[in-house]
Amino acid sequence: MGNPLDFILTPGQAHDLEGADALLPDMTAEVLLADKAFDADERVIDPLLTRGKSFVIPPKSNRKVQREFDKDAYKARHLIENFFCKLKQYRAIATRYDKTARNFLAAIHLAAAIIWLN
Repeated sequence: MGNPLDFILTPGQAHDLEGADALLPDMTAEVLLADKAFDADERVIDPLLTRGKSFVIPPKSNRKVQREFDKDAYKARHLIENFFCKLKQYRAIATRYDKTARNFLAAIHLAAAIIWLN
């Protein structure tokens, strides 16, 4: 449905894989739906396969061995993007008014709860 299962706060200059390193070990879902930034064999794909999970990640264009992915399932990723668009409608989150990471993460949790309830 595009609703988040968990949040983790990373520095703004950090790559998406740093968040994946923290979230994937505790992933309860059976399928990971992600964009090309998560096309990493050692950090994402291999650990998912060893745990019996599947993934829908389009391959990067510079990948030496291109692999297939479910294009129809990947179309559902717009639900996730829609959630982030709704989250950014909250001005304090879009502009990051909070100085501390703790308060900013709390604001994200509060806004996400409001989005879930609507």
